[in-house]
Amino acid sequence: MAYVIHNTSAGGEGFVARMRDRWSRYKTYRRTYAELSNLSSRDLADLGISRNMISRLAREAADGK
Repeated sequence: MAYVIHNTSAGGEGFVARMRDRWSRYKTYRRTYAELSNLSSRDLADLGISRNMISRLAREAADGK
């Protein structure tokens, strides 16, 4: 059986960059989710958003869509 080890960069800079990106996207998701969740149902309706859409919208905001 053969094993392949792939080292993308010395020192793990690629790993650190990916973790920073993930943390940034997570913070954007949590902030967006919290802000939308704090709106009243009437405010959400005025924006054309239902409560069951909040998670998807927060995920899209974090992914930059």
